[in-house]
Amino acid sequence: MARIILHKELFDYDTERRKTAPVLCGVDEAGRGPLAGDVYAAAVVLNNDILIDYLNDSKKISETRREKLYDEIIEKADAYCVAVSSVAEIDELNILQATMLAMKRAVEGLGVTPDLALVDGNRLPKLNCPAECVIKGDALSASVAAASVLAKVSRDRYMREIAEKYPLYCFEKHKGYGTKLHCDMLKKYGASEVHRKSFLKKILGDSDEQR
Repeated sequence: MARIILHKELFDYDTERRKTAPVLCGVDEAGRGPLAGDVYAAAVVLNNDILIDYLNDSKKISETRREKLYDEIIEKADAYCVAVSSVAEIDELNILQATMLAMKRAVEGLGVTPDLALVDGNRLPKLNCPAECVIKGDALSASVAAASVLAKVSRDRYMREIAEKYPLYCFEKHKGYGTKLHCDMLKKYGASEVHRKSFLKKILGDSDEQR
């Protein structure tokens, strides 16, 4: 028999919160820290009848498992939306405000108005519904964990796509994060159109050099 891993405490947390907020939405982001690429956010509405094996904080799940969970979450969710803020918006607004904007877009794209949005972290975007910060929410709430998986998988897929367009930077390996390989390629080739120029001053100085 296959081994089943169910983090039931995450679903129990949501069940308790739905007693006062029946349409409960989890919200999380992916890609705040990288030097390149858009920042992603996802919003997910589940219900008390849904249990998803292996669902947990996306950082605690293997890439292969996240891909499988992505499809299951989309199939079982009452509503979901993945949204982005672009590199241009990140450089113009700053990464915090761009992340808040992506979260706002994700919640507003659900097609339903949640009774409560649980937002991972300690900052709230301006939403059209009641919202609450949940520190380490992706390890506490099934809805937030589901949002973390959708955001992470969506962004990783996007980074693999732009790796084909900008092969010099090896985005498929580091997903835009500031690894030694990535920094070495930046110093060698300069910044591309998908790099966050506001993040590169310590690496490239004040140079605006682009390919």
